[in-house]
Amino acid sequence: MTARLDEMDRKILRELQADAAQSLDEIARKVGSSKTPVWNRIRRMREAGVITRTTALLDAEALGLEACFFVLIRTSEHEAGWQQRFLEALRQRPEVMEAHRLAGEIDYILKVRVANARAYDAFYQALIAEVRIYNVTALLSMEKIKATTVLPV
Repeated sequence: MTARLDEMDRKILRELQADAAQSLDEIARKVGSSKTPVWNRIRRMREAGVITRTTALLDAEALGLEACFFVLIRTSEHEAGWQQRFLEALRQRPEVMEAHRLAGEIDYILKVRVANARAYDAFYQALIAEVRIYNVTALLSMEKIKATTVLPV
């Protein structure tokens, strides 16, 4: 269900997405309000599930995770037991940054962050040891052109 947001809520969300470490005073000044109404709106949006969490964004390359692979997975198994084992295997792998179930010829796509090709192979070997997969295609990202966590609110 879509949350009901007014323009002030959207301004606050844009500020939080730009820098969630800003003080309430800074956000209130930037959106043209005072601290207490801004805090109440933030609290309400948290309770409504619009704001799910506040976290720090880290630079993967600065941490030695220089290789980003997009992994296309096709499976010939679609029963609930297989899917449960597969999803649990993905949840247990910190290298998996994102996982999506798709419509079309590819069943799943994963975004995997690792140090290098050898580390990707270790990830791949561990994954196929846990769950049977029909076909895997790994695509190495040569250059990140755009990446954002900012939603267009």
